[in-house]
Amino acid sequence: MKQTTQDPRTEKLPRILLVTGSSGSGKTTALRALEDAGYFCIDNLPVPLLGKLLELARKAGDMHRIAVVVDAREGRFLADLPRAVGKLRQGDARVEVLYLDASDEVLIRRYSETRRRHPLAVDGSVVDGIAEERRMLRELRSLADEAVDTSNLTVHELKRLIHARFARESDELSVALVSFGFRYGLPPQADLVLDVRFLPNPYFVPEMRARTGRDEDVAAYVLDRSEAREFLDRAVELIGFLVPHYRREGKSYLTIAIGCTGGKHRSVAVVRELGRRLEGEGLLLHIWDRDIEKE
Repeated sequence: MKQTTQDPRTEKLPRILLVTGSSGSGKTTALRALEDAGYFCIDNLPVPLLGKLLELARKAGDMHRIAVVVDAREGRFLADLPRAVGKLRQGDARVEVLYLDASDEVLIRRYSETRRRHPLAVDGSVVDGIAEERRMLRELRSLADEAVDTSNLTVHELKRLIHARFARESDELSVALVSFGFRYGLPPQADLVLDVRFLPNPYFVPEMRARTGRDEDVAAYVLDRSEAREFLDRAVELIGFLVPHYRREGKSYLTIAIGCTGGKHRSVAVVRELGRRLEGEGLLLHIWDRDIEKE
């Protein structure tokens, strides 16, 4: 795989990450994760002040990464956001839009559990508030560089995802390799999904059932066969083909999900071997075993 050189015209520009999406989808959790990653974070900044923030960042000299939550609380200013983003993207800054969302059922449950009032609820109706917010954010959703469905993510999983996506200091392509179980659903953030259920399952070997693909003998059971080696060869070849094209299109992160039935044996072993093969290829690699603790 061939690395690309960072454009010198943009490497000194401040990076602004706009975090938006549905109320209750995890924006506060994402902002805290970004703060931990070294971002200068602002919650609910009025849209007209985005330009002023950029001026301040330039004068400060050390505000290279800024995260700003902008959502339906903006009210009438929200309609100005697409124009403001477009202006910033014309060369004033590197701007990314992260859109967080969740299903209506999950959002309703979260509001019920926290007993918070939806900011757009009419007469206390969370359902009406969700519907109105989706209408208001429709155009903003279309601007998103990254959309994440948090319906099936825990707080810790969302923090891990945000860190993998945005914690890097450089503009190298960040690649997350995620093992998962089809039994628990597809990872909604995945850009590419590969299925390894064609490989023999250690679950049906009594002495391996309670163990995982992190164990050497379990991994050997999965990987020491011709079809596994050929799969890995082809996967590396596919990633090698995709990476330069993703870079050319300005994509800075890529999530590759490897799935088996339960996400405990085959996918875990394959993800680790794939990560080993991709080392030294100019990628920022992150490995996440999503379902390894589930039964």
